[in-house]
Amino acid sequence: MEFLTNEKLTIVGAAGMIGSNMAQTAIMMHLTPNICLYDPYAPGLEGVAEEMFHCGFEGLNLTFTSNIKEALSDAKYIVSSGGAARKAGMTREDLLKGNAAIAEEFGKNIKAYCPNVKHVVVIFNPADITGLITLLYSGLKPSQVTTLAALDSTRLRSELAKHFHISPDKIENCRTYGGHGEQMAVYASTAKVEGKNLLDLIGSPALTTEEWKEIQIRVTKGGANIINLRGRSSFQSPSYVSIEMIAAVMGGKPFRWPVGTYVHSHGFEHIMMAMETELTPKGVLYKDLKGTPEEESKLKESYAHLCKLRDEVIEMGVLPAIKDWKDINPHLA
Repeated sequence: MEFLTNEKLTIVGAAGMIGSNMAQTAIMMHLTPNICLYDPYAPGLEGVAEEMFHCGFEGLNLTFTSNIKEALSDAKYIVSSGGAARKAGMTREDLLKGNAAIAEEFGKNIKAYCPNVKHVVVIFNPADITGLITLLYSGLKPSQVTTLAALDSTRLRSELAKHFHISPDKIENCRTYGGHGEQMAVYASTAKVEGKNLLDLIGSPALTTEEWKEIQIRVTKGGANIINLRGRSSFQSPSYVSIEMIAAVMGGKPFRWPVGTYVHSHGFEHIMMAMETELTPKGVLYKDLKGTPEEESKLKESYAHLCKLRDEVIEMGVLPAIKDWKDINPHLA
């Protein structure tokens, strides 16, 4: 059985629907034989582990524990869904206070038990903020911590495919940037539909301006729509896409979508947000974004919204003042 690596992957929040799906996905993608499942809820965690054992996977060294030190020790890769879930009627921002505190503890545990970890993916909401908090308290480099932001781009691809009644494979380079939430910037200038620039289609009979606005709204509310349809928040799509992210930094196939990354340039400062990125074994790299004036304006609005959330966390006392970040994590100087 061939694997991308033999190094330890720890999945945090493994007793939950996202975490348990991440475990199965990582095993089926043959990322590593050495997978550790962690969750403070021991009975549920054992149940997930039993399910994995019952699958009859070959070549697998699966362990599980409710001891965070044991879970993180010697881990080289971590994916965490270990926050409170979003429920009907809630926004990602409603989860801010509780999950901010969880992210602080998570970051401190990384620093204490696995300071030599290679990469951490944070997906519990609001991921832009929880990822930022994790990065600060972990002491890791900005290139080593990313957040899940791709679902907004995959939802744009899906909505366009449904509108044009074509295979999603015929929709190329869908992109949303900025915050992972309803304040995101949905770009048209990057996308192509059956080889045609999406910008050239908007305003035509094939895609009226009003229809494009409706698509943008459906994209920004894609997570809420899943809750309305299923009675619970998304778990299959975030599980799969986040494992694709960690696979890319393990040396697997390139990741196709934007990820959330720490940004400190191009007019954006001290924030975690979705950019045009590349994930490699060396970590995450991001590029300057070029869009239409309207798109760039929306991106600035999204950035301002994220700054507001960040500042709320500072007021809560979970994050110190920005000027003091370098004292906790010198890589953020």
